[in-house]
Amino acid sequence: MRILGLIGGISWVSTIDYYRMINQGINQKLGNLNFAECMIHSFNYQDIKRNNDAEDWDNTLKMLTGASLNMKNSGAEAIVLCANTMHMIADQLEQNVRLPLIHIATATANVISEQKLKKVGLLGTKFTMERPFFRDKLTQQGIEVLIPDDNEREFIHYTIFEELGRSLFKPETKQFYLDVMRKLTDMGAEGIIMGCTEIPLLISPDDIDIPLFDTARIHSDAAVEFALSDQ
Repeated sequence: MRILGLIGGISWVSTIDYYRMINQGINQKLGNLNFAECMIHSFNYQDIKRNNDAEDWDNTLKMLTGASLNMKNSGAEAIVLCANTMHMIADQLEQNVRLPLIHIATATANVISEQKLKKVGLLGTKFTMERPFFRDKLTQQGIEVLIPDDNEREFIHYTIFEELGRSLFKPETKQFYLDVMRKLTDMGAEGIIMGCTEIPLLISPDDIDIPLFDTARIHSDAAVEFALSDQ
């Protein structure tokens, strides 16, 4: 089994789910007492948020590179960034560390392509919704991406950091997200990408009659596939 290096704490709330889903995925494949061989570097979310607010991606890259190299030196054979937004610097990080990086957007695009969908909505931080690093992986596979309007993006971004990342889940916030998802569907979206690893903690497939793509789940499945690729 290949050893995974998980970059977590961004936020710790979803990192718990990554650890659980990856271990469950390994056990479902191998049975008995087989679980993931992995290590986690969990950052102080406030440090990452400070960099985000200042658009200081160079410092974030430096922090993630250091953590990844430490895990590489301890035996990690691939890096898993347990957050969508951090994939803004994924390509540079992979070059710095010289280990495979399991890309969340690539894994998501693969799943959507398998379902033959051509147009999807994307929710996440403003960075994920507005910057090309996530959308490009989808458009490369012929998938059109729709995003919420300016005010909706502002509210979603705010609640991700100020509510979901603090493990606060408000009914009115949930309703807002559901309304936005329905609006995107009315615009032609055939499914919705929950492009922040905390959103699935708020919204479940039972809440709405729209195909939902849980990037944390998809990413964890891709990590399991890599870990077992030498079996």
